[in-house]
Amino acid sequence: MSNTVKVSFCANNLKATQHLAAELAQLVTQGMILLLNGDLGSGKTTFMQAFGRSLGIDTTITSPTFTLIDEYNEGRLPLYHIDLYRLEPSQTSGLHLEEYWRGVDFPVGIVAIEWASRLLKKPNEYLEINLSTPKSNDQSRNIELTAIGSAYILALQQLQAKIPRITHQYSQ
Repeated sequence: MSNTVKVSFCANNLKATQHLAAELAQLVTQGMILLLNGDLGSGKTTFMQAFGRSLGIDTTITSPTFTLIDEYNEGRLPLYHIDLYRLEPSQTSGLHLEEYWRGVDFPVGIVAIEWASRLLKKPNEYLEINLSTPKSNDQSRNIELTAIGSAYILALQQLQAKIPRITHQYSQ
């Protein structure tokens, strides 16, 4: 079996995007890393808001564009929400983001990184979430999820089974 699986979803409206994020939040386990990419306005923060609510986070989740890292500890799992928009790739290594998934200095939780394409080095295993908006409809989203590693593949397969009504395409 391949160590990489890719699934594409077409969410026809905001509610479908939020539903996908909420269902994914129910499947993630401690230590998982989400790498989010997409243009401005593609829905990365909206996705994370629904994801956080489903984890049980009551605090309003906003994009940490200026703070870089927001920590939420009140949910089922700690959520570390990181935004690299303002940084050049060469600046990201100085953040020592690996400390968030090592579990030594911070409780192990979920690490979600917006603008992850700016990372110089990706973790060994992760779930990459690419959001895009078709030009014809600002409410719909193309959401491509790529799982690297067995725990992420399992979560992605479970997500695919839970959301049969959203159009999806599966490849290994």
